[in-house]
Amino acid sequence: MKDSVAEALSHPHAVPPAQLAQALATDLETGLRAEEIAERQRQWGVNQVESQKPKSVLVLILHQFTSPITYLLLAAAALSFLFREWLDGSAILMVTLINAAIGFFMEYNAGKSMEALRKMALVPAKVMRGGRLQEISSENLVPGDVLYLESGDMVSADARLFLTAQLEINESALTGESLPTPKQTETLPAGLALAERSNMVYKGSFVSKGNARALVTSTGMHTELGQIANLVQQAEQAATPLEKKLETFSHKLIKVTLVLCGIVMGAGLLQHRPWVESLTTAIALAVAAIPEGLSIVVTLALAQGMLRMARHKVIVKKLSAVETLGGTNIICTDKTGTLTKNEIEVDSIIVPGAETSVKVDALHTRLEISSTPNHLENSLNFEHLLRCCTLCNTASYHILNGEEKEVGDPVEVGLLKLAHSAGQQADKIRGEYLKLAEESFTSETKIMGTLHLKDGKGIIYAKGALEQLLARCTHQLVDGQPVLLTWADRENWQNKEERVANEGLKILAFAYKETSNTKDLLLEELVFLGLVGLLDPPREDVRQALEECRSAGISVKMITGDHPATARNIAERVGIVEPGQAVQVVLGTQMPDYDQLTQWQKKDWLNASIFARVSPRQKLDLVTLLQENQLVVGMTGDGVNDAPALKKADIGIAMGIRGTQVAQEAADMILQDDAFPSIVVALRQGRIVFDNIRKFVVFMLSCNLSELLVVTLISLLGWSFQLLPIQILFINLVTDVLPALALGASPGHPAIMQHQPRPMAEPILQNTHWVALIVYAVVIAGCVLGAVFFSQWLVAQGQIKEEGYANNILFLTLILCQLWHVFNMGSAQGNFFKNEVFTNAYIWYALLLSLAILGTVYLVPPVAQALALLPLSVPQMAVMAGFSLLSFFLIYLIRKLRLIL
Repeated sequence: MKDSVAEALSHPHAVPPAQLAQALATDLETGLRAEEIAERQRQWGVNQVESQKPKSVLVLILHQFTSPITYLLLAAAALSFLFREWLDGSAILMVTLINAAIGFFMEYNAGKSMEALRKMALVPAKVMRGGRLQEISSENLVPGDVLYLESGDMVSADARLFLTAQLEINESALTGESLPTPKQTETLPAGLALAERSNMVYKGSFVSKGNARALVTSTGMHTELGQIANLVQQAEQAATPLEKKLETFSHKLIKVTLVLCGIVMGAGLLQHRPWVESLTTAIALAVAAIPEGLSIVVTLALAQGMLRMARHKVIVKKLSAVETLGGTNIICTDKTGTLTKNEIEVDSIIVPGAETSVKVDALHTRLEISSTPNHLENSLNFEHLLRCCTLCNTASYHILNGEEKEVGDPVEVGLLKLAHSAGQQADKIRGEYLKLAEESFTSETKIMGTLHLKDGKGIIYAKGALEQLLARCTHQLVDGQPVLLTWADRENWQNKEERVANEGLKILAFAYKETSNTKDLLLEELVFLGLVGLLDPPREDVRQALEECRSAGISVKMITGDHPATARNIAERVGIVEPGQAVQVVLGTQMPDYDQLTQWQKKDWLNASIFARVSPRQKLDLVTLLQENQLVVGMTGDGVNDAPALKKADIGIAMGIRGTQVAQEAADMILQDDAFPSIVVALRQGRIVFDNIRKFVVFMLSCNLSELLVVTLISLLGWSFQLLPIQILFINLVTDVLPALALGASPGHPAIMQHQPRPMAEPILQNTHWVALIVYAVVIAGCVLGAVFFSQWLVAQGQIKEEGYANNILFLTLILCQLWHVFNMGSAQGNFFKNEVFTNAYIWYALLLSLAILGTVYLVPPVAQALALLPLSVPQMAVMAGFSLLSFFLIYLIRKLRLIL
């Protein structure tokens, strides 16, 4: 028995309802008995989507201390406390805690996708139980329940239809289909894709028209929605390129630091220094080598990028995603609601003697018609067709306070928009033409007809499928006159319909008849008017955005659950492929599971631009393949079916207006205006952020390396003075961080989107950057030590009387060298006074603030004492200023001569 049930439920669309009901031990008329429900709930579980257990606060906190640099900082703090260097240890510990707090709050607000999925399921459901229709919580549905659905309902479980009345289901969130799907009850073949199972309804979809009864076949995690939820759980978000690069960078830095600490320790012991003193020097060296403020600067630079994007209606949920955008080299975009408006509009009109494309703008009452020989807009065919769109229609469309109000079937709303764009007022026309009778569209007749009365005369309007409507027509309207419809004419119209349908448009045929019979609606001997092609139109600004993506070296793939002809049509209109270009459309039925892919199939997937009838699992597989080929993948989408791929992609991009909550929770960023061009804005900002990060990493590392060289050389030379750890921390967290933050505020180069994306494997710093920063550090360290030498020489010459100031001159000259060094991060070519750094107002604010802080510490005795600062004379200050400016000019000259980057 269990085997037969499992077999039937594995493909319920291929099993007759009566046989399915027998397998589920239920009755299609009366439903389940009350006493059966508890047992079935024990067997099948509650009808809700399970959510992953969220990480505890403690786990999140501990996760913030897993960085290699954090380990080194904590070790340095511990050693400082061990040697009773309370101030140094506390300062190091404070830096570590600040970084951890920022990371904690970032992660605390992430990962809510499963909760959003669960909320979608908590709706009432109407079921037949014990022969009585009753309303229950959807959580209590079980397989075997008889579900009653009507317009406006959310479908609460996967179910097999067995009785329908003009039923249409909006499944776009699950399948990507633009149009509501007409449903029927006939048994279908077993191997059909989800979008083609017209006798099934699925959890999370909506009833847009009609009513039905259906037999529940799957609940909870066994539903299609539940399987998507499971995919979201499994689709782990890979570390972003920036996170990977910072991790690699950290390991390199730690290795260098440990080696140098070992050298300094060894040199101290060889010089017979106390090992405690040697260890203290090694701690100072570790503090000098590690850019403690780097995490804070990176975080704040990314946050500033987020704020810039927010001004362009792009909300980024995860800081590291900002930089990921800059490295993105491929975008997998959904079609419905992303490239298109997710609205059904008339795209083309074909009447006898004229064929034209139209552009509907109902909001501004504007209709653009391409030129035709017979001037369609002035023809009687067009007049009747517009009237038919309005009268043979049960939807409504109004504009109130500049906003569109739509009620009814999306196709019928699209027809009303055509009439409204042409200046027709639906309420006025419906008032003039009194409706006497109506014959509704059914899956059997596939025709809708209405009978109207005006000025004592009757007129019939009809619309529907071409084949069925042509069978009821005897004439066609040509140049305002009914002309006999021949067999050749009929074949010609069918050829036209096939051609337009192959372009991905939904086709409706129209007819009318004037009649003296105002009592009976007789849909016969009609006069054929023509065809209307409807389409979910592309967004007007998408083509330009895609061109910008191409100029930036970013390729675009369309991935949709829609019909392949529709997908290709939209791809041609927006410029993903050229019109008429021989491009393969990869169908979901041709996409095996990932572990079964051949090398040729993988190559086809990588080269293809259009994927149609694709399932959520296949979207996930495609993203996986692209990532394995070292591509940084951006994935856009708005439906539940997009959520797993959005989470798996390097950067998931959800729509803010039409996007489902599930998609928005799974994504890394949300487009508030649903505008694809906003992605280009985000890509530009991402590139700017990475470029700025690279600049301030070079700046901070060259500064830190100069400190490291100074500490190492003084130790090797055996001098009696040294930089103190607290002084190094002051430099790194105050005078380094502020200019670095200002570098992060650079608006970027105007031509940044004309460059190819960075290779995924490209590190933050390339060899040329390492060479440059080493040269910078050597020059700065040389000038700092030069200032000490020179001041000591002046003391020996009697020019300066003060002695014992070597530490202060070392400390302050180093600060000034690093402050002026920020100007070397701009372009060395061209006018120095017009480069992106010199003209950056934030740089000047940062320098003034750093100097103000430096001046303030002298005025606060406890702080000055902690930093071991002593009063300085004018000659000493002149030495420090002169040697610090010397370091700037030497580096500038080296860069100007193009000796280094």
